[in-house]
Parts: sequence; structure tokens; C-alpha cells
Amino acid sequence: MLNELHIESLGVIDTLDLVLGTGLTALTGETGAGKTMLVEAISLLVGGRADSTMVRPNCAEARVEGRFVVDGEEYIVARVIPADGRSRAYINGRLATVGNLAELGEGSVDLHGQHAHQSLLSGRNQREALDRFCHTDLEPLHHARAALAEIDSALAALGGDSKSRERELDLLRFQVGELADAAITAVDEDLLLDGELDVLARAVEYREMGAVALAALTDDDRAVDGVGAALHAISGRAPYAQLEEQLRAVVAELADVTAELRVRADSIEENPHRLAEVRERLQLLRDLRRKYGETLADVIAFHADAQERLSVLEGYEQRVAELERDRAQAQVAERAAAAVVGAARRRGADALAESVQRHLHELAMPNAKVAIVVGDDDPGDDVAFLLAANPGSPLLPLARVASGGELARAMLALRLVLTEAPETLVFDEVDAGVGGAAAVAVGRNLAALGERHQVLVVTHLAQVAALAQSQVVVAKHVADGQTRATARAVAGDERVDEVARMLSGDELGESARRHASDLLGERRGSRPL
Repeated sequence: MLNELHIESLGVIDTLDLVLGTGLTALTGETGAGKTMLVEAISLLVGGRADSTMVRPNCAEARVEGRFVVDGEEYIVARVIPADGRSRAYINGRLATVGNLAELGEGSVDLHGQHAHQSLLSGRNQREALDRFCHTDLEPLHHARAALAEIDSALAALGGDSKSRERELDLLRFQVGELADAAITAVDEDLLLDGELDVLARAVEYREMGAVALAALTDDDRAVDGVGAALHAISGRAPYAQLEEQLRAVVAELADVTAELRVRADSIEENPHRLAEVRERLQLLRDLRRKYGETLADVIAFHADAQERLSVLEGYEQRVAELERDRAQAQVAERAAAAVVGAARRRGADALAESVQRHLHELAMPNAKVAIVVGDDDPGDDVAFLLAANPGSPLLPLARVASGGELARAMLALRLVLTEAPETLVFDEVDAGVGGAAAVAVGRNLAALGERHQVLVVTHLAQVAALAQSQVVVAKHVADGQTRATARAVAGDERVDEVARMLSGDELGESARRHASDLLGERRGSRPL
């Protein structure tokens, strides 16, 4: 819903602020006062075409801002049109594209009349409107198409032509064979081999260092003898009782270390054959990591995936046969679901066309004919709304209807029939060429639509304006050689005066005021149709 509208330097409008409410709001005023410029401003906010000629003379740029509430969220939308250059768009103060504005406006605002922003002119929206009207159950078709797409995806994943499949099989067999022959024992095998390589490559050095360490502990008058002599000196002496226990522990620890050191040193042997084996194994593991992954864990994972893919391709013929059988069944299900949808759309098309046509007859288009064409191929996705406004005129798509007023009334009739629509509907020229009882019918139908939506209508008819919940008067003033338009909501006596002006022109006689008061009273005393 559009809650507020702010305009600067747009056409005849210098500065304008407007607060809009729910229900039907009539935008009235003399011809040329600037009513349609308000519609242009709204169109700009929802992605309409901008033109530098819209900018007020002697101004650098025009600016339009609107505060929308869409699905409970508030958006501040702005459009700036410079006198020279491309327009700019903003959403909540951040730069946006015109496409972003159109996307936001598509589900929240629809303009009907001489403007291009009319969602029901697109084939997709017409199809969706028909589906809502006849309550088309699309779920079975969606499920059937999803199942078919899944099977097609599985078939594509098996491989394309036989040559490419054979090439992939050859590669996979080589990779799987190479990795199987490598027989990687663990994800850290390379790290363990690095440690072994170090010992083998430096065996002489490590044995010598072990011998030096052993000699430092066990040779005469070295560490073991020294600790033993110290223990003998204090053994049984009361002042050193605690130290005696500690020295006994040291003696035992030295004995263990000495024994382990001797075993370790004796176990280190030069083994050129094993050294060559380790070096060769490490090179193999490095080559595998270079080809299949950063770490051995990655290489092992690649091996598992390659084995799985190889298994799939080697069972290709059987798997293809299974999938083709499944696909044939899925196609039957999809065709059946499509036929059900197509039949529902064709049944609903006639009922919807008849209902819209009946409303158009009430809206001063007594000879209008409406048809809704659904494509012959199921599920009938090609949907077109056709209108012949006058006798002898051919049925044409709505987008090709020449008269803005006729198109606006056709949209009004559609909106009255359809249960869903954008929250804000704007009608311009909807009452063109209408008067008398037809004007009252237009007003009452707009008011009925206003019970479900925010409806703005540009009108010259007092019968339509009087049935609105609120009324905004657009007026043009000339001062200091400059023309300025203003807009303000009217109520009470001011609204009576405006409706009287619409009835009789500038001559606001008592008779016109009584007539205006009666029209407004009828609105208060009766509900819209």
C-alpha cells in the first residue's frame, strides 16, 4: 500500500506532499490541473519510463518519493530525473536499479489507463489469474515435471555419447588401478616415512651420537659412577635421609636410560636397500598428491569417488535401461497431469470471460466481447485475454486495445472478478466517455474494489467521486508568471463544493450543492455493489 507521496519539480508540480489511506480515493480537479502527473509520479516509483521533459522548467531535476508498506515491511522508494542525464533510483536510501523498483512494484501496485505498468497485460500474469479464478491444482503437474527432470538429470550424469563415455572409462580405470596398486596404508603414511627416512639417511651419525651419550654415562668416573659414589657417601647418614632416597631414584633412572640408550644405538643400522625403498615410496606418494589431492586424505577420498563413478559407468547399459523405463512412466504421468490442468484452464476460461464481459456491460461498454484463449497443447500455458470493445471490432489482446479508457474499464472488470490483485490499484481514464447510470456503475464497482484494495482513481465524474471513501483535489495556480499544482484532501463542505463544481462547472449554485450533498449522502447511506 502507498502511504505517502512526495513530489518535487515534476511538470506543473513544484512541491507536493500527499498522505493516502485505504479504500477508494478519488483524484479530482479541472482538466490540466495535474491529476495525471500524480499517476505519472506513482508510475516512476514502480519502474515506469522517465523522461527529462517531465522536469519542471528551470529546475535541475525532479524527485519523487513514496512510502510503501509491502507484506508488513516498510520501503522508502525514490526516483530522481535530472534535466540532463539518466534517472536514478533508490530503495531505503540505497542506490537501486529501475528493475529493482519494477520488481518491488509488481506485487504491490498496478496502474490501469494510459500507462504501461499493468501486470495483467503479460501472458504469464494472465495465466496465473486464470488459474486463481478456476482454482487450478498445479501441484500434480509440478511433481510430475520435477520427477521427469530428475530422471533426465540422472541420464545426463551417466555420460553423453559412447566415445566420451569410453574415454572417461579408460581414465577412471587407470586412476583406480594406479591408486589400488599404491595401496596407501594410512592418511599419515607419508609423515611416518619421512621420520624413517631421516633415521636411515643419518644412521652412522645417530649411532655415533648414541655411543658418545652411552660413554658419558657408563665409562669410569662418569655419570653412573659419580652418582653411585655420592649415594655411598651419604647412605645411612641421618641428615641426608631424604637426599639418599632421591639419589637411589636417580641411580634407578640412570640404569633404565642407559639400558634403553644401548638398545636404541644398537638397533640403528645402515640399510641402503630400505633407504632406497623409503625414498621410492615417498616419491610415489608425492606424485599421487600432485595428481589427486593436497593430502593423502584427499587422495584416498578421490579413490573412493573414482571407484563409485567407475561402477556407475560400467553398469551403464543396465542403468540406462532402468532410467529410460522410469522416464517413459514419468512422461505418461506428466502428460496426464498436463491434460488435467489444460482441461481445467479451458473450462475456467469461458466462465471468466463471461463474468468479465458482464461487468463490462455494466461499465458503459454494452457491446464489449471478451474471450480467453488457452493454447491447444496441454497444459495450455499459452493464455491470452482478448477484447473487442465495439461492434464489428476484432477480438484483440488487451495490450493492443487502443483506448486508455476502454482498457482501464477492462482491467476494472477483471479486478472485480479476480480475488487476488496488488494491494494498490490506480485507474486513470476509467470513466472516459461515461455518464449517467453507467457512471454510477463505474463508481460503485470501484468502491466495491476499494473494500479489498487501496484504489486511486483519476475522475471527472461527480458520481464516481462521490462514491469514494476520500477525495483529493488537484488545483493549478499561476503566481509570478509560474504555474504550480497543489493537491490536498477535502472533506465536509469543501468536498461538497468540489463535487458541486464537477456537476456544474465554476457556477456553484445552491442546486448544484444540494445535488452534490445528495450524492455524498447516498455514499454514506449505502454500501457499494
